[in-house]
Amino acid sequence: MTDALRDEPLPTPHVARERIQLVDARNRPCGSAWRAAMRRFRFWHRATYIVVHNARGEICVQRRTQTKEVFPGGLDLAAGGVVGAGEAEHLAARRELAEELGIRGVPLRPAGEFVHAEGGNHIFGSLFLVEYSGPLALQAEEVAEVFWCTPADALELPGVTPDTRQALQALLDAGLLEATS
Repeated sequence: MTDALRDEPLPTPHVARERIQLVDARNRPCGSAWRAAMRRFRFWHRATYIVVHNARGEICVQRRTQTKEVFPGGLDLAAGGVVGAGEAEHLAARRELAEELGIRGVPLRPAGEFVHAEGGNHIFGSLFLVEYSGPLALQAEEVAEVFWCTPADALELPGVTPDTRQALQALLDAGLLEATS
């Protein structure tokens, strides 16, 4: 499936203008689509999940803005987002971390992968860890607020997005983060 829906008109919202890397059910690249088409047709795609933790072992939790197309006002336990067409996962992770939280120039620690297939989402997730305790610059269009809490407390919060819950749980299960500090 090369360049799926190439002839569809360009979507109007800025975020929907992104070309997304599509993959098959085995995570092999198979073309691209506009973000809106990827959501509408529930295509398999790649996304990055960067769990930001501080020296105290707390993670950065983001409240999504009410204008987000998916889970408006929900809580994300990781920064991140979809991988653009032809973009490498680690570069997408760096881009998303800089866009959403203003974090630049810190080492990204690759932390594995997981598959999220529920609620119409079909995602191959790439996990990363970042230790960071500095100032944040929130992306006003996507992040309404942030707060810090232990991973165990974060998993208990109401309104957590299912994919970031799964990402954090995968890190805990792998022993890459501790539930409490």
